[in-house]
Amino acid sequence: MTGLEARVAPAPNVAVPPPVASRSRVGRITLLTVGLVVALVVATLVSASVGQLGISPAEVLRAVGRSIGLPVAGPSDDLVTQALWTIRFPRVVMALVIGAALAAAGVLMQAVFANPLADPGVVGVSGGAAFGACASIVFGLQFAGYWTTPLMAFAAGLVATMLVYGLSRAGGRTEVVTLLLTGIAVNAFTGAGLAFLTFLGDQQAREQIVFWQLGSLNGSMWDQAAAIAPVVGLGLVGSVVLTRSLDLLSLGDRAARHVGVRVEAVRIVAIVVVALLVGAAVAFAGIIAFVGLVVPHLMRMLIGPAHGPLLLVSTLGGALLLTIADLLARTLVPYADLPIGMLTSLVGGPFFFWLLRRARRRSGGWA
Repeated sequence: MTGLEARVAPAPNVAVPPPVASRSRVGRITLLTVGLVVALVVATLVSASVGQLGISPAEVLRAVGRSIGLPVAGPSDDLVTQALWTIRFPRVVMALVIGAALAAAGVLMQAVFANPLADPGVVGVSGGAAFGACASIVFGLQFAGYWTTPLMAFAAGLVATMLVYGLSRAGGRTEVVTLLLTGIAVNAFTGAGLAFLTFLGDQQAREQIVFWQLGSLNGSMWDQAAAIAPVVGLGLVGSVVLTRSLDLLSLGDRAARHVGVRVEAVRIVAIVVVALLVGAAVAFAGIIAFVGLVVPHLMRMLIGPAHGPLLLVSTLGGALLLTIADLLARTLVPYADLPIGMLTSLVGGPFFFWLLRRARRRSGGWA
């Protein structure tokens, strides 16, 4: 052993502490996860409490406690209990599930296209899913009963995403500008399709098409939550399985292939999972834009690009964001229910513009 090797080699049986940067990153991830969980619990409690019928947080907790068989002290109000379990709780659960689904889909899209500007709405999957759902409404399709609309949304969202993916690739790469322009073209096509369906449909169908375009959780019911939860759960499991491959994919296609990653297979599976998550969300809540763009990018800025932790905190952040947005949609205007998609766009639009400006400054231009 040379003198230099003796100086740098660790002593036998002495534990080498992990790098400070690594410990700091783990600490940030842990702190952010705990903070998001606490914020999500608080937001859920507030969302269940606030509304046209004022309900105290204590009453909300008592209602939950009684439902699971806990010995809860205090009076029981049948009107409050009914309002919570038939109106408030289903809507809160839908906000949590759909917010988590959209954020997880955003993580996958940004990994597949290897840029922070990829979003399920930007690349056309939301518009495609809405077109499929509205087609099933206008033409009265019932081949799968209650699942017809979600299945149509899933299929159309998958077709739109695959179309954007295929058209935006050139020379084995996906350029940001090509991605955005292709997504704009697909969104224009699905927008025209929605306009045509609006023309064909009757008054009831037109009202439902407007619902899909604006996005809303109004009228959420337990049977809807029971239908969407397993689909989103399956999509989240698929997302977790993909995280290791996505980490390797971020090294570049050549490096990923060198370590045994089947790059195109991973991308196709990720796209299917995105279509599953977004298709289910759009089928029950309409188009809710920018959740999949804003949340994953903010979380990546806070904890770094590792997709395992990023998926965890993004899922929590998406659920938190949509819970807060739904609370604002119900309470900003008295006796009115604002479209939740409008509120998320008001936040996401300026954020997307900031991302474009930031990317252009870093690259020195789009050319």
